[in-house]
Amino acid sequence: MPTSMTQVRRLTLFDLPLDVITLEQTLGRLGSWMFEAPRTSHTVVTLNPEFIVQSRTEPEFVAAMQAADLVTADGVGIVYAARQLARAEVPRAPGFDIATGLMRQHGPNLRVYFLGAKPGVAEQAAQKAAQDYGIQVAGVHHGYFKQDGDREVAELVRDSQAHLLLTGMGAGRQEIFNQYWRQVLNTPVCIGCGGVIDVLAGTAQLAPDWTRKLGVEFVWRIASDRKRWGRAPKLAQFVAMVQAEKRAHGRP
Repeated sequence: MPTSMTQVRRLTLFDLPLDVITLEQTLGRLGSWMFEAPRTSHTVVTLNPEFIVQSRTEPEFVAAMQAADLVTADGVGIVYAARQLARAEVPRAPGFDIATGLMRQHGPNLRVYFLGAKPGVAEQAAQKAAQDYGIQVAGVHHGYFKQDGDREVAELVRDSQAHLLLTGMGAGRQEIFNQYWRQVLNTPVCIGCGGVIDVLAGTAQLAPDWTRKLGVEFVWRIASDRKRWGRAPKLAQFVAMVQAEKRAHGRP
């Protein structure tokens, strides 16, 4: 059976889905979705600890993740939680690696829409991606628009005939947008990609390889960027949530 069609085991962490899928399998599955007929919209979530903490007070965010077609483990925190609570080993498939992996594999056959970041940044990311991977730029739009502009932006994406939508508008906002407007978007793969657009544009730095291999790039980001220091309490809260959940189920 082809990698893209292999049955994927789905776990549940804090009422949220998590698929046990490797990066290679993810790229295969998304590649099939992007070029298969008929054209169908799919949403992808790259789950991290902040999503879980934030979702506790945002029911709409929870619903968007529960409805996603694929949910991958973005960071080592999710791998840790799966090991502690589900006694399962879950491979990582981070958003940056998914986005660049798809562009690298499909190059000029791939139409990508860049949605998110500050005005001008998506344009920079699109230009750089076209140079580096040879992809077609289906369109660009900044992420600083109000909800009453959602339909207009969704229709722009639809009309672009993109295969892949990279939505970088921050945790919650991007997943809810992709899920709520998926039928209008009519884009085969819609990924909430966080800061990927900034990294592609060169306005944010990718964590060093050694931190990515160990799965601790979030520690490097917090330590190296004062703007991210406010995220540290969320990570501590996440660890406390995992330990409390373990105790509630009587696990050592």
